[in-house]
This record gives sequence, C-alpha cells and structure tokens, in this order.
Amino acid sequence: MPESTEVDVVVIGLGPGGEHVAASLAKAGLSVVGVDRRLVGGECPYYGCVPSKMMIRAADALQEARRVSSLGGSAEVTPDWTPVADRIRDEATDDWDDIVAVERLERAGAQFVRGTGRLAGPGRMQVETADGVRDFVVRRGVVLNTGTEPAVPPIDGLAGTPYWTNRDVVQVRELPASLVVLGGGAIGCELAQAFSRFGVDVTVVEAAERILGPEEPEASAVVADALEAEGIEVRAGVGITAVSHEGGGFTIGLADGTSIGAAALLVAAGRRNNVGDIGLETHGLDPAVRILDTDERMRVTGSVGGLWAIGDITGKGAFTHMSMYQANVVIRDLTGEDGPWADYRAVARATFTDPEVGSVGLTEQQARDAGLNVGVGLAKLPDSSRGWLHKVGNHGVIKVVADLDRGVLVGATAVGPSGGEIIGMLVTAVHAEVPVTTLKGMHFAYPTFHRAIETALSDIG
Repeated sequence: MPESTEVDVVVIGLGPGGEHVAASLAKAGLSVVGVDRRLVGGECPYYGCVPSKMMIRAADALQEARRVSSLGGSAEVTPDWTPVADRIRDEATDDWDDIVAVERLERAGAQFVRGTGRLAGPGRMQVETADGVRDFVVRRGVVLNTGTEPAVPPIDGLAGTPYWTNRDVVQVRELPASLVVLGGGAIGCELAQAFSRFGVDVTVVEAAERILGPEEPEASAVVADALEAEGIEVRAGVGITAVSHEGGGFTIGLADGTSIGAAALLVAAGRRNNVGDIGLETHGLDPAVRILDTDERMRVTGSVGGLWAIGDITGKGAFTHMSMYQANVVIRDLTGEDGPWADYRAVARATFTDPEVGSVGLTEQQARDAGLNVGVGLAKLPDSSRGWLHKVGNHGVIKVVADLDRGVLVGATAVGPSGGEIIGMLVTAVHAEVPVTTLKGMHFAYPTFHRAIETALSDIG
C-alpha cells in the first residue's frame, strides 16, 4: 500500500472549472491537490474555444474583405493559413505546453500531480503517475471535472484512417484541398465555414434532419442557407455508412448510396463523458452512467458523500462558462458561503458561425413539451433598420418564446451579426423573469441589431 498524504480537497480534472476550484480553494487556505493526465487548462485553451475562435476571427476578416465590392470599392483577398497556425501555436497554446498554467496553479498554493486520478472509497483518492501510484486521504471532499473526449462513431473502416478530431484540426499547418465534416453541430459548422473561407472545398454531413439540431429550426435554416451561399455543401438527413482511405484521400460512403471523396475528414460528432473508469462504484454510484446528477450545491446525488462534480459530466451544458459557473458554486459550498446555488433557467450559448447564433433557455418545442402555454414572436433581421443598412452579411432572425400564463420569456434565439452579443439582453430577461410588458415598454436604440427584439416581442401571439 503506498504511503498516504492527507489533504483537504482533491480536484480531478483541471479544465477551466477545475483549475478555478483548485486555485481558489488553495487561496482560501485549504490544502488542495489538482490532478490531470493531460494539459492543465483543459480542452478550451488548447483544442477548443480559444484556437477555434482564432481560426474563425481570421476567416471572418477574409469574408468581410470579400464584401467590400457590395458596399464601397474593391478588395483583393489572398488567404494565408500560416499566420493563423502561428497564432494558435504561439499565442493560444504555447506550442501545447502547460507550464504557464501549472506555475499559475502552484503560485495559488495548490499542489499539481500529473496522472490519472481514481476514487478509492469515501475520503480516499489514488493517482497513477509515471513514477507509481500516490494515495491521498481527503478530509473535505473530491471535486470531479473529468470532462470529455471526442466521440468517434463506430463507422465501418473509420478507425483505421487518419481522420481528424478537434484536437488534430487546431494543429494543422497546411490546409487540405477538400474536407468532409462529419457532424453538423456547433463545432462542425464553425470549422466548416472557417476552412471554406480559406479556400477549402467543404462538405458537411449530418445524420439528423437539420444542422444545429439543439437550436430553433429557424436558426438552423438561416445558418444552412448562409453556408450553402458560400459554396459549402450541406448534406443533412443522411448518415455515413463506411469510410476508407487510400492514395492520400478519403472515400466516405453515405446511406443514400452515394459517396464523397475528400483529402481530409473531420469527425465532429459530439463528445463522450469521462466517467467510466474513475471509481464511481466506490462511492455507491453506477460506473456505467453517462452523466453525474448533482444538487444545487453541485454535490453528486446518490453518493455516499464528499463528492462534487462540475462541467460537461453534469449534463447541464458542455460550455466553459457552465464549468466556471458551477465551479463558483462548489467554491462557495466548500468555503462555507451561503449561496447563491446552481440555477439553470437561463443557460446561454453561442455558436460562432457567420451569422452567429446566440440562444438562452427553452426552445419553442421544449416549452411546449413542458406543458407551458406558449407564445412565440419572430423578427427577421434583414427587415430591421440595422439589417437593411448592413446589407450583405445581414442574415438573421430573432425569436422569443414566452410563457403566456406567467407573462415572461422562457427562451430566446438571436441569429445574425454579433448574435452571441445580442442574446445578452434576452439572457437577463429570462434569468430575472422580467415581465414581457416591461420589456415591451423599453427603449431600443435606433438603428441597432438588438432593436429587432422589440419587433419580436410585439409579434408574440
């Protein structure tokens, strides 16, 4: 049996939320050990949000330059991926080295252990490191933030090919001539558009009937039209049956009997939660669960005690901001503060396509499925004052979903230029349950994109 070390808290998984928990509790005077087998900081800064948005920012600048001829002059655009790849390597990821993050964590007072953490029973933790197994006795509790891995569907032939996931695509130094994106979710659509704007011939394949399935149908339609207008082929409602790779290229067989050839294949088919081998059974939990249920304090329900969970594995939204929000709840609980506790009425998200999609709360269908007396309002952005002035690139829609019995909004979607920013006002309205009558009585600055919210509110039926 390895020698045990006593600590107050162990945090397994140091993505944004886990790192925040570990550093904050250490600063509060607790003895904390942070454990991760990968890079401190997690998926977001190295393989997700940060590098992908650098790609998107560069691609958007190219597209804006191409729009000059429709608005005021002429511009010649010559895409060059090298500055993007350099920026990702040098500014975002330090060439995928986490020494800065590790030092930041240790300066806060936490101890870092690189390895695979596993629950060994109530108040016990083991970490398998390169030098052997370390054993910890935990006085207060363990915080799980084990995150996700890219989900790779069991498609015939796929496993033996050099396909990309998000972890590969952000490290690309040279662009392929053509690309098939398997998955029309947020990541698939964002990266498909970015690569297309750099001159790559892109096809998006989505098994569901439409891309951006979790979003409102109106949002999906606007983004699909925008992608197709830029030359991206969108194949929705058809699955992939087989994949092969030879002679430097992929052949992707589709369920409708057709096939697509491409130089590269990006698998963006969702994520898989890392909860299967972390010792849940030692806390009275089923190791086969897909997500961990938590209470308002982020304590894992059904556990024998001393176990908290945050981030993707809680099933409340695979977003960095959700992990950070839940992290603050855990910090308050473990330091004896009195709330506020977790509240998911107004979970916001943004998809950084062009146009952007910002969403909050329930969709119309979710509200109807919940048995609410639903009213819906819709405004088309090109018909708004700012949309008309903006001209090219003004695709968009504002949709609001109201509970007519209570007279408040329960959900909203803003699609358009800066849709992820426009949604901010609507997030506040849903979270604070601002009466629709109050919202209708507000001043909406002219001529702004968010002024279309006034039109959508007036359209509630």
